[in-house]
Parts: sequence; C-alpha cells; structure tokens
Amino acid sequence: MDISTATILMVGAIFALLVTGLPLAFITGLVAMAFTFGWFGEAALPLVTSRVYGFITEYSLVAVPMFVLMASLLDRSGIAKDLFNAMRVFAGRLPGGVAVQTIVVAFFLAALSGIIGGEIVLLGILALPQMLRLGYDKRLSIGVVCAGGALGTMMPPSIVLIIYGLIASVSIADLFAAAVTPAVILMGSYIAYVLVRCLKNPSLGPPLDKNTQDNPFATKLDAVKAIVLPGLIAFLVLGTIYGGIASVTEAAAMGVFGVLLATIVRGEFTPGMLHHSLGQTMNTCGMIIWIGIGAAALVGVYNLMGGNRFVSSLILGLDVAPIVIILVMMAIMLVLGLFLDWIGIAMLALPIFLPIIIQLGFDPIWFGILFAVNMQVSFLSPPFGPAAFYLKSVAPPDISLKDIYLSVLPFMAIQLCVLAALLKWPQLAIWPL
Repeated sequence: MDISTATILMVGAIFALLVTGLPLAFITGLVAMAFTFGWFGEAALPLVTSRVYGFITEYSLVAVPMFVLMASLLDRSGIAKDLFNAMRVFAGRLPGGVAVQTIVVAFFLAALSGIIGGEIVLLGILALPQMLRLGYDKRLSIGVVCAGGALGTMMPPSIVLIIYGLIASVSIADLFAAAVTPAVILMGSYIAYVLVRCLKNPSLGPPLDKNTQDNPFATKLDAVKAIVLPGLIAFLVLGTIYGGIASVTEAAAMGVFGVLLATIVRGEFTPGMLHHSLGQTMNTCGMIIWIGIGAAALVGVYNLMGGNRFVSSLILGLDVAPIVIILVMMAIMLVLGLFLDWIGIAMLALPIFLPIIIQLGFDPIWFGILFAVNMQVSFLSPPFGPAAFYLKSVAPPDISLKDIYLSVLPFMAIQLCVLAALLKWPQLAIWPL
C-alpha cells in the first residue's frame, strides 16, 4: 500500500468512526494503533508513545488548567454580572446599546479567562433575556451573544493560542501580543454592524428610556468601581506577560490567585464554589489532554509512514502562488470545523501544515492568528458549532437550534472578512513584534 492510499484510508476511517458518536480522542487513538500495527508492526509502538510523552510533558500545558480554573471561578462569582450591569450606564440610550454593551463585556471576559464555552453560558444567562425583554430583535440578540462569546478564541489569554504555541514551538507571549489588534478589530466590527443596523432600524434594538433603565449602578462612578476589579485581574495576567515580569504559566497562576482574592473580598467564596470549579477544570483539561494524546499518536504514526513528506510534496508541488496554499489550508480547516472541535483540528492539521508554512517563508505567529480567527468561525458554524449548543442549554425554550444557526450567519461573514483582511495585510497582526 502506498502513502496516498493510506492517507485516504486514514481520513476515511476517522470520518466513519465520527459518525458512530465515539469521542474524538478514542477515534484518533484507535486509528493510530491500527495503522501502527498494520504498517510497521509492534516494533514501532515505542516511537509513537515517545511522541505522546513529549506532548503531555510540555511545560506550557501547565498554563491551561490555571486559565480554565480562573474562568470557572469567574463563572461562579458575581464579577461578570456586575461588569455587565456597569456597562449599561455607559451604553445609555443608544439604539442597540445593550447589544453593544454585551459585546464589550464579552471582550472583557475574554481578556479575563480565554475560555469560550463559559462566556456563551454567562452571556446567555445575563444578556440574552434582558435584550429580549427590552424588545431587541431575537436573531440580533442571539448573534451578539454567540459572536461575543467566541472572542475568547482570539483575545489573550486564549487557550487556543496556548495550544498553537505549544504545537508550533513559538513564543506564546508573542502570539498574545499579535492577537490583541485582530481581537479589537473583531470587536469593533461587531459593534459597527450592530450600530449600523439599529440606527437604520431602531426597532431592532430599542434605546433605553427612563422606564426601562433599571440599572443598579445609578452613577458612572459606581459603574467604574465595578469595572476596576476585573480590570485589575486582566492587568495582573496580561500586564505581567507583556511587561516581561512573568511567563505565561506564572501569569496564569497569578490570575487564579487574583480571582480567588476577588471572590474572598466580595464575600462570594465558599468551599463548594472551589470544589465545583476544580471539578470543571479537571473535566475540561482531561478532554484536552486525551484528544491531544490521540492526535499526537495519530500524527506520529502518519509522519513515520512518510505522510508529512507526502503532504508537503503534494502541496508545494502545486503551481500556484504561496498565498493560494494558505487559502487552501484555511479552506481545509473551515471544512474540518464543520465536524471537529478546535482542539482536534489543532492537533491533527497543524503538525502537517506548520512545516509547510515555515518552508514557504511565512511567519508562524501570523499563521497562528489566522488559525485563531478560523477557529472562531468553526465555533459558530453549523451543524456542530459548539456555540449553538452552549447557548441552547440556557436559552428560553422558544429559541431553537435553527434560530441560533440563522442568527450567527452575519457574524460568521464578519469573521471571514477579518480573516481576509489579515491575509491581505499581515501587519495587522505582527506589527507589535
């Protein structure tokens, strides 16, 4: 059997097993073992396991449970709720103001945690019912919550960027620095879209009047006080990284300490809260590690079979401009995003694509930002976009999955436009480096 036939069989086996509903970690592990024994025999097993060992002993992985724990503690505290209420003072009576405030709060939450699922649930509980009560268009409200929650894939401290940095062996601090401008562009694009639509048709996002302005923060000074605490936590994490004071892993631990201290100061800390947060952290990190183990084994055996050389020669042999190859990679990951979650795509596609990127002379930091934006699209895209299922779990019963999928389409178009802009002007990402 030649490598081209083996590649087709391997991809076919993965998608066939996905239909069965097995977890991706088990699928990749099973396929990896089948091809290891079928192609090499048991003698190759130590080579594959050594690749797995290299993945799970990466020091950068220590930052992942810290950031997940920080996000979990934030989910159970009142910090996000106070932040949301405080932003209503500044949104004022602007048409679409509550939707704009939701996007800004989502940006702040992304800068605090880097976890996307928790943001969707939080915004679905805090913002969506309020927008619907105020007469906001249902689809606009849903789209804002889902797209705002997806900012966690881009805004540091993004778990997506940490895993990318681990796979690409590039500086995570540089990735964080490069991601800020594209994240701000995305947030600004969402806000511009909401404002344009609501100014043209105020019925989509009715401005608040004195009867509907039931904000517990009566003055801007009170609202500023509510913003200070999350701002300090974000500065504790990102400021120490950008200032060269702490590594990403050390900053993650400082972030956990900051959130714990904040919950104690606010009188919200309980042993039960810590227990549930630690349990959620274990579940999330266990999923990431197991998918990583399966994918590392699969990519390891595929490279031993000569798959990396096969794919590299196949792509580099195309008589097209290098940027077209980047476009092909983006298209492949967009298609994978219809069926796989981001961690599976990262573990399976990046080890094959990154050597080609480097050989073509492109900056892997820039490609990492493209990957993060691409994963934002996959987070929203039907039929398996995680955002829809996160929101559905807390949305009112009359909101269906179809409503959610239709609502996110304009925001997916915005994400694709930002992706195109980053392809056209790489300096939008890499200028701080």
